[in-house]
Formats: sequence, C-alpha cells, structure tokens
Amino acid sequence: MERALLLLLACLLSACAKPREVMPGHFVERQVQVDGASHRYQVFVPSPAAYAGKPALVLFLHGSGERGNDNRAQLDAGLGPYLRQHTRDFPALVVLPQVPGDDEWTQTSARVALAAQQATRVEFDADPQRVYATGMSMGGYGTWEVAMLAPERFAALVPVCGAVHPPRPERPSLRVTQVDGAADPYAAIAQRLHGMPVWLFHGALDDVVSTHDDHQLVAAFKAVGAPVRYTEYPQGNHNAWDATYADPAMWAWLFAQRRR
Repeated sequence: MERALLLLLACLLSACAKPREVMPGHFVERQVQVDGASHRYQVFVPSPAAYAGKPALVLFLHGSGERGNDNRAQLDAGLGPYLRQHTRDFPALVVLPQVPGDDEWTQTSARVALAAQQATRVEFDADPQRVYATGMSMGGYGTWEVAMLAPERFAALVPVCGAVHPPRPERPSLRVTQVDGAADPYAAIAQRLHGMPVWLFHGALDDVVSTHDDHQLVAAFKAVGAPVRYTEYPQGNHNAWDATYADPAMWAWLFAQRRR
C-alpha cells in the first residue's frame, strides 16, 4: 500500500511538472453597429506566447472575390490562409471585415472596417501606436481609402496590387474616392499621408490591376520626401499577396513601425 501511494504521488508530481499547453492563435466572430445596422467581422487573436506587452493590430481588407455576407470568405485568400499556418507564432491581432454584395471598400464598408478596427483595439487592449492597414487588389484600393479617412490611427500601410483609378471602364466604382476631383490624385495621397511609412507590392505582369498607379504613387511619395518602399515581383501576375504575406522581411519592417 505504501509503495502504491508513493507511486501515485510521483505520478501526480510528474503531471504537475509538465508545461501547460499554450493556446494557439484563433479566429473569433464579432459585430459592430454602423448607421443603425449590424455588421459581422472576424478577429484573429494571437497566441499569448507569440508577443510581449500589448499586441499590435493589423486591419486586413480582402479582394473582390471574397465579398459576401457569410463572414467567412474573407479568410479564404490573402492573410487568412497565412494566419492559419502561423497560429502559434503570428504576434498581432488581425481584423478581417467583409464587404457585402457588389460594394467596394468605400463609404459604408470603409467606415465599418474602421469601426471594427477600433472596437478590436479597445476590446483586446492593442497597442494604439502599432496599428497597421493592408489589403489586396480591391483591398489595396481600400488601404488608401481607410488611411485617408483616419490617418491618425495608422502607423504604416502595405497595399498589395492595388491602385487609385478604376482598372477598367466597366468597373468605375473601384477607385479611391477620397481623391475624387483632385487634379493630381497621386500627389494628393502623398501629401495627406506623407509622414506615414508605406510599402507597396505588385506583380510586374499583373493583367488585372496595372502597376501604373503604384509607379505614380511611389514617385509622388518620393517627391515629398516620404518614407516609401516598392517591391515589384518580375514574374508575378495579379496574385502578389501570397509572396507578400509570406515575406518575413515585410512583417519585421511593419511591426517595427510606430505611429508618430
């Protein structure tokens, strides 16, 4: 009996000595009220082991193919798949709203994205000096849109294969509306965001959204002495997001930026 008790005690002590399992990063659903309507969105909550202090926060804006009302499709391309592969080591909160129907990241959808970002920052006590925006294709346009609506919120931007003007005549709504009517929209964006670090990414062979606007934006930012970077993948087509979000150098640069 004494030997059995000692064996039981040893097992209990051994169990207590095992390290506790740390919860990996995961997605949670949230909703926010804008103009009296409820809008659902997703939040990636990082593992507590992936960061120290207050977490940074990334606002991610999806592309045209992920529009809808299911609050799921925005996880299927771009940053969502990358987060699923890095649930244990991605060190930041990520807000993933969704554009309904055939809307763009303008007007209500842009304000929903900003409201979701703000609600997430408050709920999860994110670092207000380390809030970033990134988006792909339609979301690249949206990155400029939300940044100009609330420039005081963001520490840096990463637009991926986006632009300023509609990519083709049959889709005039896909544009950055904050510079509608500006004589030089590229200069207008650079002047309004000249103190914000920006890193643009695009595929040189993109046949969906031309690199033209990004070239003009980079030149405009440089003209005002703004901190701008530009990466163009020589053999890349429209999908520049997989390479961008898999690039450790991009994330290291982004998380090093703080709001001035």
